[in-house]
Amino acid sequence: MDRRNFIIKSSILSGVTTMIGPHVSFSRPAEYVSKRPAKADRKFTSKAVEKVIREVKKAIGNEELAWMFENCFPNTLDTTVKFKVENEKPDAFIITGDIDAMWLRDSTAQVWPYLRLVNKDNELKELVRGLIFRQSKLIQIDPYANAFNDGPLGSKWESDNTEMKPELHERKWEIDSLCYPIRLAYHYWKTTNDKSCFDQDWVLAMQSILRTFKEQQRKENRGPYSFTRRASKASETLIENGFGNPVKPVGLIVSSFRPSDDATILPFLIPSNHFALVSLRQLSEIATEAIGDDQLALNAESLADEVEEALMQFGYGNHPDFGKILAYEADGFGNVLFMDDANIPSLLALPYLGAMAADDPIYQNTRKFLLSQSNPWFFKGKHAEGIGGPHVGADMVWPMSIIMRALTSADNEEIMTCLKMLIATHAGTGFMHESFHKDDPAQYTRDWFAWANTLFGELVYKIYRERPELLKKV
Repeated sequence: MDRRNFIIKSSILSGVTTMIGPHVSFSRPAEYVSKRPAKADRKFTSKAVEKVIREVKKAIGNEELAWMFENCFPNTLDTTVKFKVENEKPDAFIITGDIDAMWLRDSTAQVWPYLRLVNKDNELKELVRGLIFRQSKLIQIDPYANAFNDGPLGSKWESDNTEMKPELHERKWEIDSLCYPIRLAYHYWKTTNDKSCFDQDWVLAMQSILRTFKEQQRKENRGPYSFTRRASKASETLIENGFGNPVKPVGLIVSSFRPSDDATILPFLIPSNHFALVSLRQLSEIATEAIGDDQLALNAESLADEVEEALMQFGYGNHPDFGKILAYEADGFGNVLFMDDANIPSLLALPYLGAMAADDPIYQNTRKFLLSQSNPWFFKGKHAEGIGGPHVGADMVWPMSIIMRALTSADNEEIMTCLKMLIATHAGTGFMHESFHKDDPAQYTRDWFAWANTLFGELVYKIYRERPELLKKV
């Protein structure tokens, strides 16, 4: 992804406002003035979301945390939504933030925390329904693309050696790009009992997803997708003429790129295959119970069974210090990679995605590894500790990993520790960032990253609903 991976150096001066980098204005944090756009400038407003903001803020004892929640929770709606009604159907295009393009992954994750509120706000419901409709159309344009333009606008990545189309922003094949739309549609249906999103476009998109997953099992050949890019970073392109490292066909699905948009090393990305397993089961349930498509259900269930069997055999490894744990990547030949990346799906996030119980012994054992310095992408610094990834590089912690650690924890002290780290590392901006330096949070990447902002809001909202006493103690 063409993320803005420059480091923004924060300068917070008493009583002074400083402009640093694009779109950034820092004021003295003690003032805790809302950083939301003026009401007239907000892209979308939800009465239900505004009510939640007021209620949760009252329940928070820490003024700084309350301020951060108010800034972050509505950030997707405030700044990234393009919504319209076209041919009597809602349509939503949701950009990722400082890049004017829509990722299938990010757009789903950005609206995810609002899903539980759609029955209280019909306009919010229409927004989510419109996103499902838009995603269905985009998948049909190209199931191998990760990010799209709002129309045939072309892209800075048109020179990539792959089958680019003017509607595409980027064409990096990532399993999770096709899982997130299923996750959104499934939980929208479960929340609302509304089947209207399962139209012919949606069915065609699902058929395309199944076909793509089958192609990337690479049972007979390497499939139609390849990708190379002229780049200085090895993680921006694929070796072996654009097909990546070899795999042994064992039933797992190749993901050429990670959810960070970095190239995989061993192409069977294990957390994404777990996510695919969950999504395929959800697709089968929709096909059976909502639309009565027995063939679609059978195809999804059959593929899910293959992936599950292969994960049981090839999705683990024996670590010299931690014993049997989940692998991050594998190749089917017996080779595995032990690490984790902050981007979701990650191994840490498997319970969040419904892929594994949080108290599963293997997950808990893996979690110990992930949150230790045996994980090569775990960093511990003066102000915080957490997981990063190759996308930004060494010593850069991703707030997303701290948030996910709290979202998958049942331990009050651990959750409190995560909240304190997040408060200590927003660099006075009131927003989450892509990453920050482990010893100096004022050095960070991306000033406008809506997914991270909304995910932080999701965490605070979850604590409010399930452990409200913690919000009084922070």
